[in-house]
Amino acid sequence: MIEFTFWDILRNLLLATRWTILLSLVSFIGGGVVGLGLLFLRISKRKAFRTVAKYYIELFQGTPLLMQLFIAFFGLGLFGIDVPAWLAAGLALTLWSAAFLAEIWRGCVEAVARGQWEASASLGMGRLQQMRYVILPQALRVAIPPTVGFSVQIVKGTALTSIIGFVELSKAGTVVTNATFQPFTVYGLVALIYFALCWPLSKSSQILERKLNVAHRNH
Repeated sequence: MIEFTFWDILRNLLLATRWTILLSLVSFIGGGVVGLGLLFLRISKRKAFRTVAKYYIELFQGTPLLMQLFIAFFGLGLFGIDVPAWLAAGLALTLWSAAFLAEIWRGCVEAVARGQWEASASLGMGRLQQMRYVILPQALRVAIPPTVGFSVQIVKGTALTSIIGFVELSKAGTVVTNATFQPFTVYGLVALIYFALCWPLSKSSQILERKLNVAHRNH
């Protein structure tokens, strides 16, 4: 029987942590790109565009991420499409993240005073120019704290991808536990690693929020 030292266990978990970080980054960046497109559709003057974005957001916010992972991995397989676990995980998390980020940003855009829209329109700016030069810079300051906060949810959401066989941190914890029969040590380390990933994000969100509140009061 192979003996596993504490450092052997930690090394294997840290190797898997790389995939958790990579998947989180892909999901956040991809979700941000898709979410930005959804934002523009959501605030469009065209009802058809707003309706499409609304139902997309409601669908992905109203259904469990676990189900979305199953559909991305097993559902496409029913049509003869062989999807690797990493691709299914990245796709599902990206689409899920996009729905939440779009709603966060929509709330931030709508928080900008209506007078800003009217003032920019009086200068002859088109809709895209208004967004680029007037609305988005103001909304960005409000959006940073909740956006950073949501990134914590993405990191923790990666744990669900183990259900489709993607070997990230929580899946590695299960594999290492089965090999070492040391569940308390293994899952204690898994919890600490997740904390080490999420705590700086949570803290930075709180710091940014305080700074924005101070800046707002000064103005």
